Amino acid sequence: MKIAVLGAGLMGKEAARDLVNSQQVENVVLADLNVKKAEQVCQELQSKKLSHAFVDASDSKSLDAFIKPFDVIINALYYSFNVHVAMAAIRMGVHAVDLGGHIGKITDHILNLHSEAKKAGITYIPDLGVAPGMINILSGYGASMLDQVDSIYLAVGGIPLRPEPPLEYNHVFSLEGLLDHYTDLSTIIRDGKKMHVRSLSEIEPITFEGFGNLEAFHTAGGTSTLAYTFPHLKNLEYKTIRYKGHAEKFQLLVDLNMTRNDFDIEIDGVKVKPRDLLLALLEPILKLDDKDDVVLLKIKVEGLKDGQPIAHHFKMETLKDRTQNVTAMARCTANTISVVAQMIGNGTISKKGVFPPEQIVPGDLYVKEMAKRGVAIKHTPNML
Repeated sequence: MKIAVLGAGLMGKEAARDLVNSQQVENVVLADLNVKKAEQVCQELQSKKLSHAFVDASDSKSLDAFIKPFDVIINALYYSFNVHVAMAAIRMGVHAVDLGGHIGKITDHILNLHSEAKKAGITYIPDLGVAPGMINILSGYGASMLDQVDSIYLAVGGIPLRPEPPLEYNHVFSLEGLLDHYTDLSTIIRDGKKMHVRSLSEIEPITFEGFGNLEAFHTAGGTSTLAYTFPHLKNLEYKTIRYKGHAEKFQLLVDLNMTRNDFDIEIDGVKVKPRDLLLALLEPILKLDDKDDVVLLKIKVEGLKDGQPIAHHFKMETLKDRTQNVTAMARCTANTISVVAQMIGNGTISKKGVFPPEQIVPGDLYVKEMAKRGVAIKHTPNML
């Protein structure tokens, strides 16, 4: 199996690490516009299976020529490249996966390429991060064990192990994306009706033993494709987990128009975007650096089995791997996309077209594969 990873950032690096440790993967190429960065990752990982290459993902000819020889492409680039990579994969007849991007309906655009992907004989799965990604796979797994799915409740968050003021948070993915998730409306289903609610709203306490006072609140993008896959749900909610007080502090920034992407002010004749200023201020404050992080997850999928009401619960607490200096978020995200890419490459996933994770990834096998990588997801069914 030959797999190419586009993007030598943190997620691309950790996906490459997992791939070279897999017996079924023969060759891995890590490609980036910054070829020196890709080379540094290769030197750090020290595997005979791994090599680096230059690719300009914005140049269709360059991208097409690069991906053509591979069995599967892992797109770990910024989400704005996702549609471009998906179209290249279809043109070249190469399977591919990406980390997602519901901002600007990018994933919707990719899902609309289903017929073209099926005709090209490829499998494309978007949204293979944590949320969306892991939560979709587990929701699909829970649903597969029911005759009728009624409700899905999701709560997940990447937080520092030891929180520090002022926001008790360190970012483990794009700060741009974080502000979008806090600013845009959140899509939910309540009492059978799809609706939009304000992000950062309906704050509720949530408990994980040993992690102090936590809260969960609505954020945009988390329900991803679940509302389309399960259109007859009575309830569907996704909430983000943070330390207590975080949502209230960020709500003030939202109310002050500091997070909007379409808002400018003029100061002494110069137009300034408050969001750019906020990002510049937050970046050094919220850097994770060498601090420990943790990813916490709780999912409940409710419905009927043989006429009886039952709920399938999933719970996870994943810490940073200090032996290899891999963040908890990278362990969950990069291993998810690597595991699914290998499922496509070895034929475990064989349906052709574009599919959201919950429709095509076998949840039982996914849980087993993640456990092998130290990401333990506990599944508990119980009658209601």
